[in-house]
Amino acid sequence: MNTELLTKIKTPVPFLDLAAQDGGLRDEVLLAFENITDSSHYVLGPYVESFERAFAEAVGTRHCIGVNSGTSALHLALIAAGVSDGDEVITVPMTFVATAWAIRYVNARPVFVDIDPETYTMDVDQIESRITPRTKAILPVHLYGQSADMTAIMEIADRHGLTVVEDAAQAHGAMFDGKPVGSFGQSACFSFYPGKNLGAYGEAGAVVTNNDAVAGRIRALRNHAQNQRYHHQELGFNYRMDAFQGAVLGIKLRRLGVWTKQRQRLADSYQMFLEDLPIVLPQQGDRRSHVWHVYVALHPERDQIREALQRQGIQTGLHYPVPLHLLEAFRELGYREGDFPVAERVGNECFSLPMFPNLSRGHLNDIAEALTAWFE
Repeated sequence: MNTELLTKIKTPVPFLDLAAQDGGLRDEVLLAFENITDSSHYVLGPYVESFERAFAEAVGTRHCIGVNSGTSALHLALIAAGVSDGDEVITVPMTFVATAWAIRYVNARPVFVDIDPETYTMDVDQIESRITPRTKAILPVHLYGQSADMTAIMEIADRHGLTVVEDAAQAHGAMFDGKPVGSFGQSACFSFYPGKNLGAYGEAGAVVTNNDAVAGRIRALRNHAQNQRYHHQELGFNYRMDAFQGAVLGIKLRRLGVWTKQRQRLADSYQMFLEDLPIVLPQQGDRRSHVWHVYVALHPERDQIREALQRQGIQTGLHYPVPLHLLEAFRELGYREGDFPVAERVGNECFSLPMFPNLSRGHLNDIAEALTAWFE
């Protein structure tokens, strides 16, 4: 490492700059806020319904049900899939913890399979070995903006009579075999946390589905399990989307295609600038259209690299340093270090470089020069 070369960064490089992206939306957002306050429709209402219709069309499903977070979306989707006490749900340990929280919320057991070493999504070759008489569902995660192998997953699910619920929290607009993620399983769950490719101005999420019965049940469950006011059919939840988030998401959805292309161009530039460095760069799998929610590279000395970049004013992220099977919260599942070597390697070596639509070419050059200097 040549520390003398680490002197080239001209301006700080943020990991994420929401203000730059949202600045051009200000007038539309303020007008929507005024309309909401004038109407006093603060929860659900016309803005949420309008967004639900538009997002369902974008995903290619008949229904979209807006909720208050991606975690809530996963919870309700598993209830509607009939997952309950003692059931098992096959998923991956390399994901945000909410994927497994939702399984535990319905008193089911997460059963992990390792991830593919190139795409970091579910290793489909391991699924069938984990199926037992208790297996109820498969919960693939479209990680970092890239689809899991949905053809293989759906074939396995059909062969064994299992339900598929997609975790698409990081994959707004991603495609597999020309179809949008979210349109394969019985249902799919999205997060609109502010930092997502399609982010709200607070917490929000959604479930999409082509199943009319599933859609009807989730619409009721999110609103205290009432199809008719004060008539509650089962245990319900207060998981409603508020009107302001629906308005913001509707405004942003119209720009998502442009923002996605900007992310894809940035990813191409990263690949070009960094391809000669001794780090593992992310790969786009066959039949997939990656939307680059985050750009994750691997190196055994990632902590030293991150510290060096931070000293130069370049922020980085971690997604995710501790695979779920090693978390204290899931100790009772009985997994140990070494059970999922690919996920553990990614957790130990991953670091996320800045990735957002307004990232400038100058900042990309600064990042590339700083990394090159560190390795020199």
